[in-house]
Amino acid sequence: MPVIKVSSLRDLKNQVNIHDVVVRTVALKKVGLNRFKGLCPFHSEKTPSFHVSVDRGLYKCFGCGKAGDVLNFVMEIERLQFTEAAETIAKRFGVTLDYEERTGSPTRKEYSLRQEIFDVHDLAAEFYRQAFLAATPYGKFIRNYWEKNRRFSPELAEEFKIGFAPVDDQTLAAGLIKRRFSEDALRQCGLFFIRKDTSVAPATLRPRFRGRLMIPIRDHQSRITAFTARQLKLTPIDDPAREAKYVNSPETPIFTKSRLLFNLDRARTAAGDGHPFMLVEGQLDALRCWSVGLKTAIAPQGTSITDGQLQLLRRYHPQVECFFDSDSAGQKAALRFLPMALKAGLEVRFLMPAGEEKLDPDLLFLERGFAAYEEVRRGSLSAMEFAVRSLLPAAAHAGAEQKVRAAQALFEIVAQAESDVARTSFIAEASAPLQVAPSALEQDFRAFVTRQAGSLFPSPANAGSAPASPAMIDANAHTKGLEAHLLYLCLHHDQLLVALGSLLPPEWIDSSVPSGRLLDRFLAEAHHNGWTSRKQVEQLIDSQEEKQLIANLLFDSPGNEEWTKIVNEGLKALHRRFLEPKLRQIELEIASKGEIGDPYLFSLLKQRADIFRQLQHPPRLTVKL
Repeated sequence: MPVIKVSSLRDLKNQVNIHDVVVRTVALKKVGLNRFKGLCPFHSEKTPSFHVSVDRGLYKCFGCGKAGDVLNFVMEIERLQFTEAAETIAKRFGVTLDYEERTGSPTRKEYSLRQEIFDVHDLAAEFYRQAFLAATPYGKFIRNYWEKNRRFSPELAEEFKIGFAPVDDQTLAAGLIKRRFSEDALRQCGLFFIRKDTSVAPATLRPRFRGRLMIPIRDHQSRITAFTARQLKLTPIDDPAREAKYVNSPETPIFTKSRLLFNLDRARTAAGDGHPFMLVEGQLDALRCWSVGLKTAIAPQGTSITDGQLQLLRRYHPQVECFFDSDSAGQKAALRFLPMALKAGLEVRFLMPAGEEKLDPDLLFLERGFAAYEEVRRGSLSAMEFAVRSLLPAAAHAGAEQKVRAAQALFEIVAQAESDVARTSFIAEASAPLQVAPSALEQDFRAFVTRQAGSLFPSPANAGSAPASPAMIDANAHTKGLEAHLLYLCLHHDQLLVALGSLLPPEWIDSSVPSGRLLDRFLAEAHHNGWTSRKQVEQLIDSQEEKQLIANLLFDSPGNEEWTKIVNEGLKALHRRFLEPKLRQIELEIASKGEIGDPYLFSLLKQRADIFRQLQHPPRLTVKL
């Protein structure tokens, strides 16, 4: 993999506003001149603790502690290596990267495997799109299917880049090979069947999708990562998945279906107060919603909804309306979705057709348009109303045992909510449709929670080992964090770093912790090579752990305090931490020696007196900050 020049990386971070990168994933609100905050994308939370500092180019979550720069963010969110993240950001914002020259390096720019596969998908989407528009019998057939059978408009097909996979054509494979994509990219992109023991050539790249309607699947950043292929009369008999109505791309380095929601890249910009997400079962349902003006429609990727998808959804907006098919399978899917939604902290309502009407969203909105949405919304059910209706359809005529069983199933759903306030509210809300006294339902729920807790945690008699004795407690616990504190001040005051470089001996520093290793490294650099600016920091970082620590320390500037006095207190503590173990060792040896007059005893007493003098006169910083 090519090495990007350090100067080019610095230019990239200077040219790209971290807000513009983060806002694609996190809904940010301004909280200061150059500060934004939102819900952390790295852990589940309901109160925003994730902050972005535009002027420093850093992010930090005060909840989980994650911190870093724009490259760290893309690496974490998109699970990329360092070079891949830099290339992704550069391409997205039109920044040119410069690479270190290497002997024998390729003449064309090298891309990471993931980036190559993204490029392959862009070209494949355009290939399928042109086949959809082609003035051929197949082109006419697919457009007729789209407009007459599915009753979608040409404009919608253009907006979503709907395509057609030719029945039998090697043009796509030949075109990709001609563009000199790597063998790994062609083998792993998921668009072809190819045996491991064969060479990559047009004849050996057998198209996975043939004779099918092609729907591009984009991630939340609008990059094409995969395709859903809809069966047609044209789908050839020798297609291995001929009987499957829908076929998705296989999982690849850029596509994990359990982490992606169809149309989230568009829907997230429309979701907000009064405009909840609408979760439907399939891509064509979502396209139908979009076509009638429901711009917040999303769908899972042909599988059951996952925790990861709901956490992704929660980053943008907490309110979701669920509109699955009203048949038995659709309602069971909705009931499976409910506890996961509560666990993710989502506010859920369920849209239901009026009366006993059995319709799916595609047919409903095709026949009645946007007006149908208002109709089903008026009859929507809250999370608890839907749960009780699903668990006990005829509550008014149910016996005591039926209600007990339904209540126990309901408790399992409610227990997924993390907030005690939410749980209490859900139980109170469920009492009316379940036709049970609120106090009785609350009492049974408390008993359920107690039983659950008893099965999850061991009894005190069997729990763990005894607590550590006082002798096992770290004698230097009160000095832990000194290195991090001094490192923090050094990062914000270059002159302090230079002054400490000649004043703080390396043996005083605890190098077993990352902050100590970094402090020692920075002080050595300042002492031996000089220190011109904070830009030198990046060249001295060895790991992602160290990079995150630096980002945490740099995120906020220290206030107006007497920093010289504070630094001197830290120096004094480090000085004592270094000398006191030596003093204790000398005193033990003195106690074990024989008669006064022993020359070795005299030497020990002299050493002890010398340490006492040193403790009385710790080093002091005189520079004013």
